[in-house]
Amino acid sequence: MSDHFAGCKVDKVLGIEARGFIVAAPVAYRFGAGFVPVRKAGKLPWNVEAQEYVLEYGTDSLEIHRDALGPGDHALIIDDVLATGGTAAAAARLVDRLGGITIGAGFLIELTFLGGRGKLEGFEAVSLITYE
Repeated sequence: MSDHFAGCKVDKVLGIEARGFIVAAPVAYRFGAGFVPVRKAGKLPWNVEAQEYVLEYGTDSLEIHRDALGPGDHALIIDDVLATGGTAAAAARLVDRLGGITIGAGFLIELTFLGGRGKLEGFEAVSLITYE
């Protein structure tokens, strides 16, 4: 996954709770970038920015520390699964709101039959495994 974005400037790598942390941390290390956890509501201990998103069965919310990204920071979003795309799209909106630039998103597995890639506009997404 890191190889795919090797030519890109990466300042921060966002790991989406919780399995995304496992992949995002070594990717951040490889780029010499900061690791930023994106968590469910109420789990981060500082001032946060929140983004609600739609699930197949309702809504949920993601949070990020307000000081995790600065204006112009290049962010790479990492998660374990790309399904409907709502979670990764919400993380990208948080990056935008904090003044960062989403340069891409990486996933271990993509469930292509759910069409989540269609919600990820404006940046490249890569999946290591696809399931149709």
